[in-house]
Amino acid sequence: MYQFKKLPVTLLGLAVMATSLMALPPGHGEPVKSGDPVPSVSLTASNDGSAIQPLITTGYDARFGEVIGEEKAVLTAPPLVPAPITRNHPTKLIVDLEVLEFVSPIADGVDYTFWTFGGTVPGSFIRTRVGDVVEFNLHNDPSSKMPHNIDLHAVTGPGGGAASSFTAPGHTSQFSFQVTNPGLYVYHCATAPVGMHIANGMYGLILVEPAKGMTPVDKEYYIMQGDFYTEGAYGEAGLQPFSMKKALQEIPDYVLFNGSVGAMVGDKAITAEVGETVRLYVGNGGPNLVSSFHVIGEIFDNLYVEGGDLINHNVQTTLVPAGGSAIAEFKVEVPGTYIIVDHSIFRTFNKGSLGMLKVSGPEDLTVYSGKQDDRIYQPEGGAIQEVPKGVTNEVPRDRTMEKRMELGKRAYDANCMACHQANGAGIAGAFPPLAKSDYLMDDRDRAVDIMLEGLIGKITVNGVDYDSIMPKLSMSDDDAANTLTYVLNSWGNKGAVVTRDEIDAGKARIAKKSAPKEQGGH
Repeated sequence: MYQFKKLPVTLLGLAVMATSLMALPPGHGEPVKSGDPVPSVSLTASNDGSAIQPLITTGYDARFGEVIGEEKAVLTAPPLVPAPITRNHPTKLIVDLEVLEFVSPIADGVDYTFWTFGGTVPGSFIRTRVGDVVEFNLHNDPSSKMPHNIDLHAVTGPGGGAASSFTAPGHTSQFSFQVTNPGLYVYHCATAPVGMHIANGMYGLILVEPAKGMTPVDKEYYIMQGDFYTEGAYGEAGLQPFSMKKALQEIPDYVLFNGSVGAMVGDKAITAEVGETVRLYVGNGGPNLVSSFHVIGEIFDNLYVEGGDLINHNVQTTLVPAGGSAIAEFKVEVPGTYIIVDHSIFRTFNKGSLGMLKVSGPEDLTVYSGKQDDRIYQPEGGAIQEVPKGVTNEVPRDRTMEKRMELGKRAYDANCMACHQANGAGIAGAFPPLAKSDYLMDDRDRAVDIMLEGLIGKITVNGVDYDSIMPKLSMSDDDAANTLTYVLNSWGNKGAVVTRDEIDAGKARIAKKSAPKEQGGH
């Protein structure tokens, strides 16, 4: 288990991974017949400081039985899984999940700024039962620099909850939903830029157990793969920023189980005894790669394909799509160290996707004869090939104001609106307004430079101090001119069209500032 520096965190809950998705209750999946009462399942939310409405647990889908009582979910960090649910009825389940941003090691000597659900990558595992009514409270720590939300694939509703959970730093959002489909589901942040939030570690698993529960096993573990994109190459020391360029090319420097190189090796390996049945709840946060999940020396007796109720048997390797899951079960019969890999094998030996299952107990020479080998696989080399860049299409250097405004709005909506809002008003205490902004309009060159390079640190806008981050955006020169033209000429702002010449001049200023200074001599 890889826990980050800010743990323990103020989470309530039992989190985990699992679901064999056995038999469903009678009538599950049948349509509501004419004349039947229509279930009232509404989302409720409060992220603007207004009073949160009480959650009513009557009127929900009666197929799953009466919603009785309430309990607080216990959330667990990977690779641990909470105990199976034993109650035979749905309940109101209260989930409190905290968003934390911080710097922590991604490999020995290499730090990275992680954005997390619950202080770990992957985030806390959440265990529910079909029919439960979940009251979800998403807390964004006041120290966070970014707004966040959550899209749970187990939710039937707009954005999987994302539409109801956009949460600024220092705020809490609440919404509710009923879990109606058993399965093992991914959750992730869906705040723009979505890929960047996921790439920084914002994903986890939520299990919806079937009404009759899971088949008992001896050990359950939580494993989730993710791909990470850093400015420096694999193993390059120091604090490594996120690289949007590499993410767009889908060429990660790290492909990891549970958030860091070595998170599941040595004394952090998962364990079992000979004769025990092991269940692995496997997820893939992506944001880009599909996992070829494999345990060297084992065969999956039961494989719940993509986390659903289709069971395959005697499987060697299974594909886990980005944003997807699988449940693997197998009985361990021989002691030793079993290596857990992504069988897209360069990722394992050169990018970090290697874990270990250590099995202890008596040998069975009829099953496997030979001397036990308990050595860790060694890297086979760190050379990383570069993929040639494709030829980009020519774009017009000069555009009309009308065209730049049209294209600029499109780029603004995709990249800037989540923080600065559709009306340019920003978010009080978190993200400065762009509408009628003295800071933006007083210095045009500064505005161009910020558009190109981003901004970190305290600024004063219209007499109010802000201390947040504007990430460097991966934009073409044309997109930068379009976006800034739109911002400088919207919401009461009155500025001229931004030209490509101004963008070129801004790039030259930035290059000059970052160039090493010449030392004087005699």
